[in-house]
Amino acid sequence: MATVAAPGTQAYARPALLDWLTTVDHKKLGILYLYFTMFFFAVGGILALLVRTQLAVADSSFVSNNAYNQIFTMHASAMLFLFIIPVWAGFGNYLVPLQIGAADMAFPRINALSFWLLPPAGILMFAGFLVEGGSANAGWTAYSPLAQQSGSGMDLWIISVIILGVSSTIGAANFMVTMFRMRAPGMTMFRMPIFCWTMLVTAVLQLLATPVLAAALTMLFIDRNFGGAFFDPNTGGNAILWQNIFWFYSHPAVYIMILPGMGIISEIIPVFSRKPLFGYKAFVFATMAIGGLGFSVWAHHMFTTGAVLLPFFSFMTFLIGVPTGVKIFNWLGTMWRGSITFTTPMLFGIGFVSMFLIGGINGMFSAVVPIDFAIHDTYFVVAHIHYVLFGGSVMAVFGGFYYWFPKIWGRKLNETLGKWHFGLMLIGFNLAFFPMHLLGLDGMPRRIATYSESGWEALNFASTVGSFLIGVSMIPFLIAVVAAFMRPKDQPDDPWEANTLEWGTTSPPPVYNFDELPEVRSERPLFDRRHPDLAGGGH
Repeated sequence: MATVAAPGTQAYARPALLDWLTTVDHKKLGILYLYFTMFFFAVGGILALLVRTQLAVADSSFVSNNAYNQIFTMHASAMLFLFIIPVWAGFGNYLVPLQIGAADMAFPRINALSFWLLPPAGILMFAGFLVEGGSANAGWTAYSPLAQQSGSGMDLWIISVIILGVSSTIGAANFMVTMFRMRAPGMTMFRMPIFCWTMLVTAVLQLLATPVLAAALTMLFIDRNFGGAFFDPNTGGNAILWQNIFWFYSHPAVYIMILPGMGIISEIIPVFSRKPLFGYKAFVFATMAIGGLGFSVWAHHMFTTGAVLLPFFSFMTFLIGVPTGVKIFNWLGTMWRGSITFTTPMLFGIGFVSMFLIGGINGMFSAVVPIDFAIHDTYFVVAHIHYVLFGGSVMAVFGGFYYWFPKIWGRKLNETLGKWHFGLMLIGFNLAFFPMHLLGLDGMPRRIATYSESGWEALNFASTVGSFLIGVSMIPFLIAVVAAFMRPKDQPDDPWEANTLEWGTTSPPPVYNFDELPEVRSERPLFDRRHPDLAGGGH
C-alpha cells in the first residue's frame, strides 16, 4: 500500500500499483522514466550483440540480409529514441524541481502524459517484428527512397517516432516553464546547477527541432500510403529534401542526447574534486553556444551529395568544437589540484571526459571536406557516433545512477562492484569501437550484413569480443542494484557532501520535497550551509 500525504494533512492509503499508474509526482515519474529507458537499453544492447555476432567473421550466415537490416535499424531506434533521449527526461524529472527548490514540475498532469506516451510508442515500434514484411529496415535515418520500399513495419515506426516527438515537445515546454517560473527565493538563473542549465538548453532544442522531424515523418507517411511525392524521385519528389529536413532535426538531436550528460558530469566532478566548477559562467555560455550553433551544422552529413555549401558547413562544424573544448577545459580545470576521490561516479565522470574527447576529435575529421569524402558512410562514422553517445552519454547515465542512487532510492550501490562495472565497460567499449576507426579508414562500409574481405575479419572479431565484454560489464551493475534493494533505506541526506539543493532533503525526498530550504546565496547552497564562514555572494 502507498501512503500519500501533504504537509499538515492526514495521510491516506491506496494500492501501490494504482498509485504508480496515476501519479503526477515528478519523482515517481522520473523513476518510471528510468525503469522504462533502462529496459530499452537492454533491448537495444541485445540487438547490438546480434549485429556484432553477424559481423564477427566473414561470409557469416547467422542472420539473413533482411533480418540484419531490421536488427540494426531497431538497435539504433531503441538506443536513440527509447533510451538516450528519454533517459535524460527521467533524470530531469526527478532532479530539476529538487535542484531549483520547487515542489513539483509546473504542469504535473502534462508531465504524466509525457511519460505515458512512451510505452505505447515503444510497443508500436517493436510490433513491426510481428507484421508482414517485418519491422523498419531502412536504418534510423529512414532515407528515401529506401524507406518507401520497406514493409508495413515502417509505418508503425513512423507513427511511433511521431508519438515520441510529442512526448519530447510537451516535456520540453514543461521543463522550460518550471525553470523560468518556479525557482526558490535566491535561486537566480546564474545560481542554477549546471545540470538544470543543460536541461534548459536541451528543452529549447527539443521544442525547436522535434516538430521539424514530425513534419518530415508525416510527409514520408503520406508518400508511403496516400500517393504523395515529397521524397521519392520516381514520382517527382526530392530525396535531398528528406536529408535536409531529417538532419536539421537530427544534428541538434545529437546535442539533445549529450548536453544533459555534460550536466551530470558537471555535478559529479566538482563534488569529488572538492572544488567548485571551474568557470561556471563560461560553462553556461558554452552550453548556450552549442545549442545555438547546433542548428547551423546539419549539412555536414550531406557533403557527398554535392547539394550543400561545403565551406560554410565545414567552418561551422569546426566552430562548434570551440564551446565543447571550453567544457573540456572546465572539467580539467576543476580536477586540477583538486582533492580527488576516485569513487565510482567520479570514475564514470573521468571516463566520460576522456572518451567524449576522442569522440569530439574524430568528429572534427569529418569537418574536413576531402577527408569526409573518404570516410563518409564507413565504419569510421560508426566509431565516431559511438564514442560520443556511448563513451559520452552512456558513461554519464551510469555516473548519474551511482551518484544519485542514494538520493532516489535511499540505498547506496556497492563501490567494488561499481568499479568492476566501470573497468569492464571501459575496456569492452574501446575494444568494440576503436577498431572501427581502422575498418573505416580501410574502406569498410557501414550497414552491410556480410563481407568477404579477409583483412577486415580480425578487427571485426575484436570488435565483437568487445561488445560482449560490454554486456558482461552489466552483470556487476545488476548485482549491485539487486543487492542494494535487498538492504533497508539507510542513506543520510547528503552522503557525498555535495553542493546542490537536492541533497538538502531526506533520502528519498518526501512527496512535498522539502521541510525547509537552505538559503541560496551562490550556485553551491549546500556547501554554503556547511561552511557559512566561506559562503560568498555568489553569482
